[in-house]
Amino acid sequence: MVARALLKFGNMLNIKQKPKVAGTLVVALLCVLGPGCNGFFVDPTLTSVTVGPSATINQNGTVQMSAVGTYNDGTTKTLSNVFWSSSDTTVASVNGAGLVTGVSPGSSTITGASGTVSGTATVTVSLPNVTGITISPTTANAAINSSQNFTASAKVSGGSPVDVTSTATWTISATSSGSTADFTIVGGQNPAVVTVQATATVGEVATVTATYVSGVNTFTANATLRVTQ
Repeated sequence: MVARALLKFGNMLNIKQKPKVAGTLVVALLCVLGPGCNGFFVDPTLTSVTVGPSATINQNGTVQMSAVGTYNDGTTKTLSNVFWSSSDTTVASVNGAGLVTGVSPGSSTITGASGTVSGTATVTVSLPNVTGITISPTTANAAINSSQNFTASAKVSGGSPVDVTSTATWTISATSSGSTADFTIVGGQNPAVVTVQATATVGEVATVTATYVSGVNTFTANATLRVTQ
């Protein structure tokens, strides 16, 4: 169909012009019908970048990041020309190939950018040689509509305890009459904060749990929170 249209256009030209335009018509026909001609096609546009994995690594450990681009035509591919950066190089550094190295305990956001489009992943750096963790305080009282702070420390073989409050995972569960929904807990900061909701009842007890990952080992510690007047 395209070929017939081009030939019809050629027949409409003055016969003296045909030799001059013949080459142009052939090139146009090849571009339309053949592969490898970009003149008639628009390259897909990168719309988003997915960076991963989000991971927990030990101090001095490494993890390889990757970046997968999604385009406006629905296709995806692993990107090679990516600019890598770390939000906190004192916690985790990243080289030009996307290899992240744990520098010190904490969390850092790793960004992979291709042009103006970027994606992120979180890398948490944990202590090596951890033998256990503790919560402080181990027991506490809090009134309805009030809050109680908690911290966590890691016991390190051959070293002093290290505060890991901001990198531990915090959860809370009701252990007596009432509901876990009577409490909220906010971790990822120092201290972790538990708030007793208005729905709680006096005498209700909850268990606060801190979980810390070091290499292949997972450590937990519990504290008790009682609702008072």
